[in-house]
Amino acid sequence: MKRRRAREICRAIGKSSVAVVGDLMLDRYFWGRVDRISPEAPVPVVNVEKTGSRPGGAANVAWNLVSLGCDARLASVLGRDPQGAETRKLLRAMKIRTGFLVADGSRVTTEKIRILAHSQQVVRADFETGAEVSGRTLGRLRSAVRKAVAGAGAVIVSDYGKGVVSMAVMDALRGICGDRIPVIIDPKEGHFSLYRGAWAVTPNLKEAGGFYNVRISGDSQLEKVGGSLLSDLEAKAVLITRGEEGMTLFERDRSPRHFPTRASEVYDVTGAGDTVISVLSAGLAAGASLYDSIELANAAAGIVVREIGTAAVTPEELAGAFPA
Repeated sequence: MKRRRAREICRAIGKSSVAVVGDLMLDRYFWGRVDRISPEAPVPVVNVEKTGSRPGGAANVAWNLVSLGCDARLASVLGRDPQGAETRKLLRAMKIRTGFLVADGSRVTTEKIRILAHSQQVVRADFETGAEVSGRTLGRLRSAVRKAVAGAGAVIVSDYGKGVVSMAVMDALRGICGDRIPVIIDPKEGHFSLYRGAWAVTPNLKEAGGFYNVRISGDSQLEKVGGSLLSDLEAKAVLITRGEEGMTLFERDRSPRHFPTRASEVYDVTGAGDTVISVLSAGLAAGASLYDSIELANAAAGIVVREIGTAAVTPEELAGAFPA
């Protein structure tokens, strides 16, 4: 793809809308340095020099969309706690709509705390509720999903296994979207049975192999797993992301198509999957072809893995990744 075409698609993305349904979380970071080992236990002591918080999970997907100029409609569930209030504040500051969020006092807002030293993650602590959303909260969530999808050009399901994505929610999406609106899934291992009939699924190698309890170790095994997923999930497309080896697309009645990585250096793959599915879906919502949308997503992934932590790309950065 040439830069001119990339710019055309980015301009169209700026006029499009994408609904995001899934598990959002608060990513909290502590950056510092290590000069000694603790006398209390054989662990490094991190002298914290800087802290920061960012929306993560499905919220990071929405952030990626907004960074492209796309209207992101995030439907999810938060706890009625300080972390939920902080997440809402961060989302509003990033111009991500919060009107489709449902609060539940019986749940905690998912929070991931990462401590980094010398650009490397030392430890992570998670606070979360993994039980499926149910009862009145489920009813409110389905209503929020219906409103978020109305007028959207594509739907992203961002499944982190924290309880928002369930068969009830997926059935609601299938009924709302039908064949009119493409539903693209960022899957969670163990949940693949929920995704039957999706327009596209974007697992990484581990997730794709995990569905069949195999570890993908070569091209022949990759093709077998990709073809099986395509058939078993009754999907139109399966895009398997392969880290430094790029990504491979599987479609019905077509040979697999490989897209080599666009990254020159890789520092941190955190959130790269969110960027891939965001840009892919935004491209489809803007009317771009599947292949052009994947080209954009591949280029975007090559940009964000060069940064520490979750990141998002702008239209200027994305178009600039392509030759003139």
